[in-house]
Amino acid sequence: MNWDDTTDAASAEERLVGSVADREDQAVEAALRPKDLGEFIGQEKVREQLDLVLRAARARGATADHVLLSGAPGLGKTTLSMIIAAEMGAPIRITSGPAIQHAGDLAAILSSLQEGEVLFLDEIHRMSRPAEEMLYMAMEDFRVDVVVGKGPGATAIPLELPPFTLVGATTRAGLLPPPLRDRFGFTAHMEFYEPTELERVVHRSASLLDVEIDTDGAAEIAGRSRGTPRIANRLLRRVRDYAQVKADGIIDRDIAAAALKVYEVDARGLDRLDRAVLQALLKLFGGGPVGLSTLAVAVGEERETVEEVAEPFLVREGLLARTPRGRVATPAAWAHLGLTPPRSTAAGGGQQDLFGA
Repeated sequence: MNWDDTTDAASAEERLVGSVADREDQAVEAALRPKDLGEFIGQEKVREQLDLVLRAARARGATADHVLLSGAPGLGKTTLSMIIAAEMGAPIRITSGPAIQHAGDLAAILSSLQEGEVLFLDEIHRMSRPAEEMLYMAMEDFRVDVVVGKGPGATAIPLELPPFTLVGATTRAGLLPPPLRDRFGFTAHMEFYEPTELERVVHRSASLLDVEIDTDGAAEIAGRSRGTPRIANRLLRRVRDYAQVKADGIIDRDIAAAALKVYEVDARGLDRLDRAVLQALLKLFGGGPVGLSTLAVAVGEERETVEEVAEPFLVREGLLARTPRGRVATPAAWAHLGLTPPRSTAAGGGQQDLFGA
């Protein structure tokens, strides 16, 4: 066997092992997903509005309007799409914007839909422009024009589609062009969860996982979950592992705190990457301002990782600020890491403005 064969075999094994692990995680997540709006915790306004849309559609015997869900990852957009299908008694087909790079890809999906079927399109803002333009007509007129041939001899063949419901999900609603956004009959923005709502999520998930947890233990996990149910469920599973190995399997506040310390999640929900960014900003650059690329090099991560994974939470927590001159630490960041802010900095006025030097 030559090197290429060995590499291909190793890659195939990695894909196989990875796919098995992914399937196990997906199976657990699927088991924890609410099955109807009554089970869905949080997002009260969205649930109330969506319930009216779906009940009215069922009363008319019609397909539900197209739905656009926006918000940060992990807040329940995929779960709500599945609930919409369940409430309407319809099948659901799931795909994503990055998977649709050509208009033909979208045409193949749309032409195979059944009447009333729900098409869930995740990260809809990342769909290619030709496919996006085809989607306009499909959403409005339930029709697509398939172009056959090229050049002067090209012919557009109209293809009628059965009525369907498109559920689009996006983490960046501002990137959607107005013509696409305006074709959704119902739009909703998913907000971050309050700690009390996440406690209910943790208790529900613990019950489904057959894990014994008290009120204080659930509150400890909820408080470190960044306002996100997906993170709360993930932390619960890790705390469960710790409780089974290190304790008697029962999760209380002390067990939860000890477990999350092992997994490097602090009391405010900051993980290893978050703290690395803050420590580099404070210790290496005196609190800033510093450019994003420089900060990313300092923590050994890609620029996109720092910008898309760590920064949004740090900004939301008031620990980091984006300025025209670069990233700047706030007084809360110094306090959180137990450091004393400088009275002045060689970087200039950014820190002076923050600390009154």
